Amino acid sequence: MKRLISLVVLASLLTAPIAHSAPKKIAVKPMQLLTTLGSPEEVSGAVVSGRTIIVYGTKSSKAYARAIDATGKELWNLSLDQSVASIATAAAVDSAGDIWVAGATPLAMGAIAPTPTVTPLNPDNAVIPAHVFVGDLHAVTIWKVSAAGSLLFTNTLPTSYVLFPTAIAVDKVGASVVGIMGTDKGNAGFLANTDITGVFSKLLQVGAASTTAESVVRHSDGTFTVAGSSSETLAGKKVAGVTDGVLIKVSKALKITNVVRSSVAKGKRAWNSASSTLLLSGEVVASGKSETAVTKFSNTYAPTWTYRFGSTGLAVSGSANQTFFISTVAITQLIWSPKAPTPLLLTFDSKGVITAASSAPAGQSEVLSLLNSKELGVLALTSSAESVSIFTPNPR
Repeated sequence: MKRLISLVVLASLLTAPIAHSAPKKIAVKPMQLLTTLGSPEEVSGAVVSGRTIIVYGTKSSKAYARAIDATGKELWNLSLDQSVASIATAAAVDSAGDIWVAGATPLAMGAIAPTPTVTPLNPDNAVIPAHVFVGDLHAVTIWKVSAAGSLLFTNTLPTSYVLFPTAIAVDKVGASVVGIMGTDKGNAGFLANTDITGVFSKLLQVGAASTTAESVVRHSDGTFTVAGSSSETLAGKKVAGVTDGVLIKVSKALKITNVVRSSVAKGKRAWNSASSTLLLSGEVVASGKSETAVTKFSNTYAPTWTYRFGSTGLAVSGSANQTFFISTVAITQLIWSPKAPTPLLLTFDSKGVITAASSAPAGQSEVLSLLNSKELGVLALTSSAESVSIFTPNPR
């Protein structure tokens, strides 16, 4: 009899409805302005070394780097190159706190003769100062600068095409620069590596007519991941949409060994940014709608989780678990419904659950990068029509 009663009670527990409370929505906290860096025409971006913020870009047709503290006080200012024209477009900090700046310069006398390009190269509608004639910029250039502001070395890699570096990654054995180069068929991506002294090896061209390389990850086994976009066949993988986001594996010998394409029917996709743990952020444009895609990939390029958010413009990944983009619509998991396009910073856990959200003021037209500093915390760079600014969700 007791067993019968127990079975009846158990059956009732299995069939009785269980009440679940709806997941609590996350409040979006406002970020605070840390400092402004200068005009969008002169500032390409910034990196952090200790408590120092290093701003880099191009002013009066010359590449430069300058250091400021968290209040905006200038600590040093360095002209990187004495060429007729030069641009500084990407930077990274090594474990010693030194700054590696990537850019482009004209060819030295006697170097590779330039191949004419039909139109000037201007990837992603990048702001290039009016005084810089991009048709002259055929050499990939790296400047290494100490944390104290001394120029340690300059190295260049001459090419036959005008080019625009988009990203640089540095580790204990060297650096990798990726970017976009004009070709006689259109534009291609490129990857150029250096040793720890900054000496370049050969350049790998990716694609021939309609490919970009936007981000690079250096792996401990000596291989590389390049992220970007392509509208042409790469390593036998055909385009599926109008333009696909591409994730490209490159061997130590600079051979493409794998290409994974992310596509949308009759639309365009691009990966704008990749973290060292392969958290990718990028654009999706299809059917008149613009979104940000955020996907965490495994080391074998298998997606483990993914999101789409209504947005406009570029999206960037930071550290292992954050993305930053211009949000345009409500997000289910958040107490959030922007009345105007607004920069939004999201933090995820290892399973892709959103755990925190912060926003910068509306009026910022573009997100530039996410920096993570032990001393200064998370720094989010944005650009408006007037200035490039740094916002932080956790001022110190």
